[in-house]
Amino acid sequence: MDDAGLTERLTIRRARADDLSACADLYVRVLVETFTWLPADRHRREDFLRAARDEEIYLAERAGRLVGVAGFYRPQNFLHSLYVTERGHGVGKALLNHVARAADGPLSLKVQAANRRAQAFYAREGFTCAERGRDPGSDIDWLRLVRG
Repeated sequence: MDDAGLTERLTIRRARADDLSACADLYVRVLVETFTWLPADRHRREDFLRAARDEEIYLAERAGRLVGVAGFYRPQNFLHSLYVTERGHGVGKALLNHVARAADGPLSLKVQAANRRAQAFYAREGFTCAERGRDPGSDIDWLRLVRG
């Protein structure tokens, strides 16, 4: 089956309160699988759930299965999180485009400097680096990317 066929059956919608637990589980699972440069115990569902209080959470489903989640902080047009289980099948792009349509200005995000795969994805989607930094008290370097 081609990517276009997979994407056609993808549903994206705003998460309801009863979806957030499953979204938090997906968040942790994807972080543990892909952020291999960090200890697995550093990824906690509580972090996602705390951020979700102030964000719009969107989810992607295919055939009734949760396959992606995005957290959008509207006051800053900031994509706080984008995690998918089916990488390479258009899920991330579909969630990103959905959030970009919801934004009322240029979309920005932070990506960890070690996350080369995500940087390549965002570059393909038209994002450019606007800033480099490290949060106070953190040991993780990040890039702030913007798509105007």
